[in-house]
Amino acid sequence: MHTTAHSHPLSYTDWTLTETQFDPDQLHARETVFTIGNGYLGTRGSFEEGYPRALPATFIHGAYDDVPIVYTELANCPDWLPLVVIVNGDRFRLDQGECLSYERQLDLRRGILSRSVRWRSPSGKTLDLHFERFASLADEHVLGLRCQITPVDFSGLVEVQASINGYAENQGFNHWEGLDQGKTNRGVWLQVRTRSSRIELAMASGMKISGAETSLQVTSAPGYPTLTAAFWAAPDQTVTVENIVTVFTSREGVTPVEAAQAKLAELPTYTALRQAHEQAWSQAWQKSDIVIEGDSRAQLAVRYNLFQLLISAPRHDDRVSVPAKTLSGFGYRGHIFWDTEIFILPFFTFTRPALARNLLTYRYHTLSGARRKASHAGYRGAMYAWESANTGDEVTPRWSLPHDPYAEDVRIWCSDREIHISADVAYAAWYYWYMTGDDLWMRDYGAEIILDTAIFWGSRVEWNTKQERYEIRSVIGADEYHEYVNNNAFTNRMVQWHLEKAISLYDWLDSSFPDRFAELKQKLKLTSERRSRWQDIVTNLWIPYDPATGLIEQFEGFFELEDINLQDYEPRIRSMQAILGIESANKRQVLKQPDVLMLFYLMRQSQEFPYSLAALQQNWDYYAPRTDITYGSSLGPAIHAILAADLGKSSEAYKHFIQAAMVDLEDTRGHAADGSHGASAGGIWPAVILGCGGVKLYRKWPRGQSTAAFRVETLV
Repeated sequence: MHTTAHSHPLSYTDWTLTETQFDPDQLHARETVFTIGNGYLGTRGSFEEGYPRALPATFIHGAYDDVPIVYTELANCPDWLPLVVIVNGDRFRLDQGECLSYERQLDLRRGILSRSVRWRSPSGKTLDLHFERFASLADEHVLGLRCQITPVDFSGLVEVQASINGYAENQGFNHWEGLDQGKTNRGVWLQVRTRSSRIELAMASGMKISGAETSLQVTSAPGYPTLTAAFWAAPDQTVTVENIVTVFTSREGVTPVEAAQAKLAELPTYTALRQAHEQAWSQAWQKSDIVIEGDSRAQLAVRYNLFQLLISAPRHDDRVSVPAKTLSGFGYRGHIFWDTEIFILPFFTFTRPALARNLLTYRYHTLSGARRKASHAGYRGAMYAWESANTGDEVTPRWSLPHDPYAEDVRIWCSDREIHISADVAYAAWYYWYMTGDDLWMRDYGAEIILDTAIFWGSRVEWNTKQERYEIRSVIGADEYHEYVNNNAFTNRMVQWHLEKAISLYDWLDSSFPDRFAELKQKLKLTSERRSRWQDIVTNLWIPYDPATGLIEQFEGFFELEDINLQDYEPRIRSMQAILGIESANKRQVLKQPDVLMLFYLMRQSQEFPYSLAALQQNWDYYAPRTDITYGSSLGPAIHAILAADLGKSSEAYKHFIQAAMVDLEDTRGHAADGSHGASAGGIWPAVILGCGGVKLYRKWPRGQSTAAFRVETLV
């Protein structure tokens, strides 16, 4: 369902996001919005006490498992949140009793989610509860949860149960089989393993209670180790429950049970852990913050989107990457798309290059999967999967279910035809190098990525003897409303650009690192003839461009399609494809997202063809009105914001920037329940800095040294 405005909007300050009323209709969207994480895992903002139909989830990078025959997905890990509070026999829950006051707040500066509730039980007992949680940024294997309980108008028995729930599901499928569980001096632990990928996971939990006399007991059911305490509470007497959880998987090369128990045993107090966590966030913001004066909505929105990126990026693991829905929801099953390289990476390249390097090195580690895909399709080199997981093999579903239960299944063609991702990955690798001067990374990792994907393009292009030109046929470009096109300008120009850079890299490697060059020549079968063929393709690859008008045709025959005036369909709350149908949208000049304009965005940094303000203006005037920017793809608004700023359209730039920035906070597309829009969040940094801020960065060239040297130019 799509919603344009909420009856219970969030309120903002520069650093905090506050929900002042609980609305069950927004349950799943707000679980996404209030996600916390630390680059190792993400935990959705579900309530500790539970709620009917809730979708609690904790996702750990790289913890993929198969649903047999059907698909691969990030497994929803055991839930560390369950905290039950029972007052004189009544269990605290928001769907029972009466909620007298409610406030939930995400503090972005400190990375802490808190909630305050005044609740009257069905039997008339009133108490105040204050919850707080964090996923430590100082130690990614540590999670903290605290609950302060204060009776308002009664004395009585209060019972608290803190559990690890080993029965977490991915909407109907439980990926974990229980191996063992038990107790230690500090608390309880659980050991589980994924059914197919055999990844082992262990959590250990320790609880401490202050403000009342009590003793802890272990009351465990299978797969549900629980710590229980009961105490007598009096009016205005606050009892504090602190729960510390540690988590490890076998992906870290450790014995998870021993690691989780040892970590729990050595940890200091909850307060000390929270202070270390807050200090880590303070340091993160020093490198990443953007200050906007006079617009608290924009200020909070920018910080919120940067927060989403910072809690998603792996700090100590270069074999994983950021999924399209980050670690905040079930959407796209935790798969990695071009979203990471093209939209998310610029923020990290400019502010946290070590994290950018991790994300790019994931593509190096998954080259074998890309090679398998190329070989399977009958090509040479490396052909990246449209959606990938741990191995780099293609995990895009071939079919999706239609909205109408009586309609036929819908064939998904992206894995077969949306091949521009191989050039997108090369683009990201090149610009990381271009901006950081990290020659050693390029030598050891990036060069193999760029050169082997260039080999793929050499086998994928076709020679048209009649026209005497190279072509790339049967593709999907960036605009997914057109599913079978020839000579998509975006794809062809990106391939041409890719091969230009592969030639430069071939020569640079030969002169700068001859030993590594010799190694890659042998491994990839690089020859001077192959280099010459790349040059021939660069020279003769056709890009449908009319120098007379300055217009680039999105693909061969696009201008012959039936034109469309999107204003004729307003007001609407659905995408044009949903209104027209897949086949009808295919036959019209309507775009899901920027395609030709996406090319202008990617080439603007180095001012390469087709980028010039005059050409941008021509193509903007043609393509922007035909782009379904509001309901098409969430990838579009940030790009339109940057290009509109280039053209001096400041009010339009701001409108698109806000569109991108608020997509999850205000659930403007109605999809927030599936997880946060990672690419849209990634687009915010360039939209603010390179777009509205007018900053341009140039790298000294040619490369002569290994340290980055920038010229910064402010246009406004």
